[in-house]
Amino acid sequence: MQTLTIRQRFRPARFTRGLGPEDGPVHLDRSRVFILPTGTGLAFAAMLLVMLFGSINYNSSLGHMFTFLLGSMAMVSILHTYRNLVMLGFAVGKVRPVFAGERAGFEILVTNPGEYARFGIRLEIANQPPVSIDLGPQQTSLVTLYRDTPRRGVLALGRCRVSSCYPLGLFRAWSHVELRMHCLVYPRPGPRCPLPQSTAYKPNLFGDKGRGVDDFAGFRPYRPGDSPRHLFWKAVAREQALLVKQFGGDRADDIWLDWQDLDALDTEVRLSQLCRWVLDVDHNRQCYGLRIPGVEVAVASGDAHKQRCLEALARFE
Repeated sequence: MQTLTIRQRFRPARFTRGLGPEDGPVHLDRSRVFILPTGTGLAFAAMLLVMLFGSINYNSSLGHMFTFLLGSMAMVSILHTYRNLVMLGFAVGKVRPVFAGERAGFEILVTNPGEYARFGIRLEIANQPPVSIDLGPQQTSLVTLYRDTPRRGVLALGRCRVSSCYPLGLFRAWSHVELRMHCLVYPRPGPRCPLPQSTAYKPNLFGDKGRGVDDFAGFRPYRPGDSPRHLFWKAVAREQALLVKQFGGDRADDIWLDWQDLDALDTEVRLSQLCRWVLDVDHNRQCYGLRIPGVEVAVASGDAHKQRCLEALARFE
């Protein structure tokens, strides 16, 4: 039974891969932190060995004292390097969707629960430059790690290596943290081109394409670029909110962004073009729906609707 317990605790993969994806928060207990000498530390040990042989050869008391002093400092630094990582906490932060080709940012909350400061903590993921932070006693810091997004889909953060060589650089303590974090990567928007002609008509106060000019339809807050002719000057004179008059006609266009409208293109180009249409129609404040194989997003408008359409394009298989 004791042998089995030792085998369960000693897993060589933990040195290089950690424990796999975790929901968080994650705390680095003593069994998760490893330490080995750096190249500088090995050179320092070789220098101490030469100094020791020289002191023995020449029977130098001062040489012995200096050698053992440096050796004791190196041994004490092992404790400080190891303690610099033990019990650090890692929690999941925000991850904002991006378009393919942009850099995805993963926010991680790093917490120091101890009563002493931590210095020179490095967080690093594959093929990306490391991020170094210092933490005061009982301090939490927000760290953002970036990954490239060559294609659309769901991108995982992956394994993050946490390390430190503080205070002397003779030893490196490290651990692996793999938080279960994912970034939604939208298709890269295609080139601008005319919108599809598949429309449906319905009565609406806002008129054709959402911008009527006939009947008064209410007020809305002022936005930069609005015409001064549509300002509600009476409210301005009373020092109230800056409002703009809205006018409407008798109908509006509901546009369907349909997969079948792009028959001549391959899958990724179709998705890129649909992504461009979603952005353009949303910018024009029109109502629209999306049809792709296996998914139909009903006609609507607004930021939430745009996010639903882009997510459907990103997750398409």
